[in-house]
Amino acid sequence: MKFIKGLISHPTGRVGLALVVAIALIAAAAPLIAPYDPYDLFDRDMPRLAPSSAHLLGTDHVGNDILSKLTYGARISLIVGLITGISSTLLGAVMGMMAGYLGGWFDTVIMRMVDVMMTIPSLPLMILIATYVGTQFYMIIIIFTFLGWTGMARTVRAQVLSLKSQKYITAAELAAASRPYVMFRHILPEVSPLLIVSGVLSAAGVMVAEAGLSFLGFGDPKAISWGKMLFEAQANHGLLLKAWWWVLPPGLAIFVTVIGFMLVGYALEEIVNPRVRRMRMMQKLFSKLSGDKGFCPVPVKPEGGGAVDAR
Repeated sequence: MKFIKGLISHPTGRVGLALVVAIALIAAAAPLIAPYDPYDLFDRDMPRLAPSSAHLLGTDHVGNDILSKLTYGARISLIVGLITGISSTLLGAVMGMMAGYLGGWFDTVIMRMVDVMMTIPSLPLMILIATYVGTQFYMIIIIFTFLGWTGMARTVRAQVLSLKSQKYITAAELAAASRPYVMFRHILPEVSPLLIVSGVLSAAGVMVAEAGLSFLGFGDPKAISWGKMLFEAQANHGLLLKAWWWVLPPGLAIFVTVIGFMLVGYALEEIVNPRVRRMRMMQKLFSKLSGDKGFCPVPVKPEGGGAVDAR
């Protein structure tokens, strides 16, 4: 509730939250909003129809209503993004806490695993894994979670290393508190703001990654997503046929949704970390002052000797 109030009072967060909530409501009410059922093989019209009163965004190469596909496609894109963002963040948090707090051989093994996974190109590995394990959307979630927890683990480990020397952690250990109790009762609340911000930003990144994977033809063949719509438009020469209504709506939907998540994430970062807010305020101030004639943020020293004033 605290973060929701903070987002509502934050100008950027308010815009991002409105976009995310609007897309989520459209996805939830897809059967009520969509004029046709894109999964119904018999609920189709003529293929490649231009936008009209019967089909506001036209039809695709098999006669499916694009507005209906766009509405239903929000479900898969949001599900993959949100579930993967949450699961990869939680997995990375647990691994990072254990590595930072337990230390020793466990820390070494986890960090070497992180180093190896972060050096492997993600996209080719995603394609390789999806080819062998399947491209159902739940398998896509598992693949993205498996490949997306490493950055969070490294960040949380650094936080835990700075927290484990605090006096209240030492007091809990002297009181014979178990290691799981210390990690989840004392350390986890301290890193939870970081997890919330990372989860939101990860959801935006995963949505783009899912769209890219589906655009390459590795999406779920039985599910409609915005990335798959772009793949079908490209595979059936939508651009050559100048059928903009095949390409523009799903691309714009991905853009708006990702922008919404990014705005929410940046606003949350300022809310939970006042130092970020002060730094961005100073950047805006310097940016505004640098537009003034003759302003130099650093005093300069002339060749002849003494320092001169900045203005």
